[in-house]
Amino acid sequence: MKNQLEKIRQSALEAVKSADMMQDIEALRIKCLGKKGELTAILKQMGKLSAEERPAIGQLANEIRGKIEQAIEEKTKEIKRKEQEAKLLSEKIDVTLPGKATKLGSRHPLTVVLDDIKEIFVGMGFDIVDGPEVELDYYNFEALNIPKDHPARDTQDTFYITDNIVLRTQTSPVQIRVMEQQKPPIRIISPGRVYRSDAVDATHSPVFHQIEGLVVDKGITFADLKGTLETFVKRLYGEDTVVRFRPHHFPFTEPSAELDVQCFNCHGEGCRLCKGEGWIEILGCGMVHPDVLRNGGIDPEEYSGFALGYGLERVCMRRYGIDDLRLFFENDVRFLKQFD
Repeated sequence: MKNQLEKIRQSALEAVKSADMMQDIEALRIKCLGKKGELTAILKQMGKLSAEERPAIGQLANEIRGKIEQAIEEKTKEIKRKEQEAKLLSEKIDVTLPGKATKLGSRHPLTVVLDDIKEIFVGMGFDIVDGPEVELDYYNFEALNIPKDHPARDTQDTFYITDNIVLRTQTSPVQIRVMEQQKPPIRIISPGRVYRSDAVDATHSPVFHQIEGLVVDKGITFADLKGTLETFVKRLYGEDTVVRFRPHHFPFTEPSAELDVQCFNCHGEGCRLCKGEGWIEILGCGMVHPDVLRNGGIDPEEYSGFALGYGLERVCMRRYGIDDLRLFFENDVRFLKQFD
């Protein structure tokens, strides 16, 4: 048994000396000193020894255990030190290297203009309201005085989920939802994405942004609409901006009008930008049709209102002189960084 203990000591110390990883040390500790280890197995045989041999063998076994434990502890410290040195070496930083500039993003031009528009309307007492982009046919068309057989649907062909669920073609459905939930006075704008089945070109996209406005109260007239829009346009484009209203037709407003601004480039004389007309169309507007008020649960005999709607991309293009709508969606950094 004494020879067995010496063999265990010798082999264990040699194994500790050659170990270079923590898992090797742990495996050695379990092999020699664990509950089912070699040294423990020897000690379990102590009962077979005579009374005179037990003290000597027991003392030798304890000495060998102590030497192995000490060797394992020292090797563990050595391995940890080497691992720490290797980690520090791999993670060292050369403080003499020049710093790397952090590239900061900036607001998209559409966001810049939208924030300005929101600020203008909030300053006039409007609330900002959002609504679903996947909309019921009723809210997108029928409640806005556009029944299923109305020709206006041809100009607003959209993407149908089912026969009664569509991707909204305008943010006007938000107006109906607000009228259903809120009693007048109402003064809101509702910006958001809209969808139409248009081919992509310099002035069209199947996805774009629209801003609708709605005011409903007692005694609202076209004069209120005119004053609101003139204030908005002058705040957006400058106090010297000249506007005009042209009669038009929309199913959900009566009377209806288009709002034009005098061309920024030629000041009314006619040029390529305004196609020789001297004026540029900005938005559509009008007094809310009595049927639309009724569909929203509001009595047109007691209340009246006006509505307006325009494309955010169109306003942004004219503000910055951009001639291709696709630039807004292509994520070309060369284009976007101009608005930092």
